[in-house]
Parts: sequence; C-alpha cells; structure tokens
Amino acid sequence: MNDADVRMLKPVRISRNLHASRQRVFAAWSSADAVKRWFAPTGFTIPVARVELTVGGPFEVLMRSPAGEEHWARGVVKEVAAFERLVIDFSVEEPNGRALFRAFTEIDFSDALGGMRLDVTQSYTVLDPGAVWMAEGAPQGWAQTLDNLSVEVLRRDATRNVAHGHFTLERTYDAPVARVWRALTDPRAKAKWFGGRVGEWSEIERAIDVRVGGAERVKGRWANGVVSTFDAVYHDVVPEARIVYSYTMHLDEAKISVSLATMVLEREGAGRTTLKVTEQGAFLDGYDDDGSRERGTAFLLDKIGESLKM
Repeated sequence: MNDADVRMLKPVRISRNLHASRQRVFAAWSSADAVKRWFAPTGFTIPVARVELTVGGPFEVLMRSPAGEEHWARGVVKEVAAFERLVIDFSVEEPNGRALFRAFTEIDFSDALGGMRLDVTQSYTVLDPGAVWMAEGAPQGWAQTLDNLSVEVLRRDATRNVAHGHFTLERTYDAPVARVWRALTDPRAKAKWFGGRVGEWSEIERAIDVRVGGAERVKGRWANGVVSTFDAVYHDVVPEARIVYSYTMHLDEAKISVSLATMVLEREGAGRTTLKVTEQGAFLDGYDDDGSRERGTAFLLDKIGESLKM
C-alpha cells in the first residue's frame, strides 16, 4: 500500500429518534450481548463482539454477511461521556488482518420528544481501493443498523413488571378560559398542538369526543418507522373547569403504559388562564420512561400556548 491508495470520503451523517431513554440506548452500545443483536445491517450476523466503553477500550465486532463472508470492525474507544457521547476509531479488516478502511465514528445522545435522538457522524479513510464500495454503502448500512437498534431498545423484558411515575405541570396563557377549553376539546383546535414535531412524526389517524364516556385516538408514525397510538377515555368533563381521562400508549403492538390524567383550568383575571396537568402513569414490562413522558407533556403544553396565538 502507498499514499496514492489512501482516499478520504465525504463523512456520513445520520440521525434517528428512538422511543427510549438515553440511558437505555447507551446501554445497548455498552453490552457485547446487545451489540451482537443489532450492530450490523439487515441479514448480517455478529458471532463475536468485545465491548469495553472506557477510553482506550475495545469495541470489536466480527460481521458475517448472508453469503458467509466475514470482516472485522476493530474499534478503539477514544471518548466516553455516559449517556451523551461516544467516539470510536474503527479499522475494518479482512479475517487475515489486512485493513480495508478506517471509520472514525462520533455518536451523540440527546433528549427528544418521546425519547431520545441519536446523531452519528462517520468519517472514512479508504486504505484499499477495492474497498471503496463498502465505505460508499455506509449510509444504507447505517440506516438498517439503526432500524435494528430501534428494535433492540424496545425489546420487552422476559419478566413482567410495572414502574410508576407521577408529575404535575402548570402553564399560564394569555387567553380566556373559553379559548383554552376549545384548544383542549375541539378537534381542529387540538390538532394544531397534539402531535409530534413536523418532520419527526406524521399523522395516521385522529378522532376525539370529549364527553363522559367519550373516546379519543391519535395515531402517528415516527421518523424511525415506529407507530405510536394514544387511546383515551373521558371519565369526568366539567366545561371550562376540569377534564379527567385515562389513556393507554402503544408503540407498534407493544402496550407501554396506562395513565390517569387530570386537567384543571383556572381564570387568572383579565383574559388569562392557568392550566394544571397532573398525570399518574404505569409503565409496563421493561419500558424505560426515564422522564420522557413529563418532557413530552411539557412540550405539548408549550405548543398549546403557540396555538393560542394563531
């Protein structure tokens, strides 16, 4: 090999929103057993993995293609900030140890509505001209790999269990009670704020009937392909004063939570309204909420305020 053989390629950048906490996603990178289940494109397997998330530690996987071809991705951990950032310098090699290309990989973890956001940047140095096609196929390979990661972090624990959560949030709006009530109960008004961010979530189904015994359903698909379904039943409705309802949340076919929520409206003088939301949640069978429901509700309450200005 000489310097003429070395070739730098344009970095690959890919992002994914995952319905899990940063802690849970970080754990999927931290365990060799977990890495074997997801760290490869569709159809590939990982018979061997070695992971130690400490600076200087190994992140090594043996990838086997559907045709039986094998390549090592031998990485050295360069940077670790738990639940926030990983940097791994990979060398992709043939089984005999001949290096094909290097892939300097940066992974950033951040909070996002409904879970967390993963940003991956990978910079490539091709050492063998015959391996250019492998590096150029990285965007598709990473997309499939992150699909596998999405499945991994939603794996249900073998043991049935329930974790409980509780929060109260409050917002005061420059709008009369009647207008805030409309934002909570009118189908067109609620559609302006009750949903995910544009570009991260697309609506599939929406129906609302705010009365005692009435129901609501909002279903949408996230950027990672996961479908979330909100199904509510209204138990107490006092116009312009109080709403009490229960709801279930599904991610694809998995029921992740059952919650009881109360909304109380209070007049605050000349054309101002305080909305207080209290929620008690039961999170099911290993779903790791880690505060994402509270953060998501806070985001929606802020969107109510924005919709009231329209």
